[in-house]
Amino acid sequence: MTNGEPSSGPASGPADQAGATGATGAAAAPAGWYPDQQAGGQRYWDGTRWTDDFQPHGAAPAGAVAADPAWLAAKGESDARQWAMFAHLSALFALIIGLPWVGPLVIYLTKKDDHPYIAEQAREALNFNLSFFIYLVVGTIVTVVLSFVLIGLLLIPVLIAMGIAWIVFVIIAAVKANGGQQYRYPLTIRMVS
Repeated sequence: MTNGEPSSGPASGPADQAGATGATGAAAAPAGWYPDQQAGGQRYWDGTRWTDDFQPHGAAPAGAVAADPAWLAAKGESDARQWAMFAHLSALFALIIGLPWVGPLVIYLTKKDDHPYIAEQAREALNFNLSFFIYLVVGTIVTVVLSFVLIGLLLIPVLIAMGIAWIVFVIIAAVKANGGQQYRYPLTIRMVS
């Protein structure tokens, strides 16, 4: 091994294989498991160099998230993708009881150890829905208080728009999670990490 590159592994970073960066590949490639065309398996890229960790049959080891979403989708990780999707959609079902964060919390607590992709997406859904719940409670209190001077009535359309935006973001996240893509909600307070 020289300069962090295994002799049987690729001579460049994962981004080089796609033609995106220079010799180190560090600018465009996050840490993760990537196909090793020379050795015919998966090799771990730590973000700056190739490690000696290698999986000969093309599958990342149990519990590892593929850095390439296409690899995640192509390798039949349908259970992980489905549970990640359910983590996002569970907020819609939990809304029936008025607490949209309960569904993502249940999936996070029960499935976080099954697959890192499920844990990441359930955590993202939980953080977004907790943030949305806080925004909604504060917005409702402000609207009710200001309604006594009639200004609060102007905030009712804002609350309705927040609800519509919440539904749209949850659906977008569910579709992306089912496709094996990483999704980050906007305006999210990251309380659970």
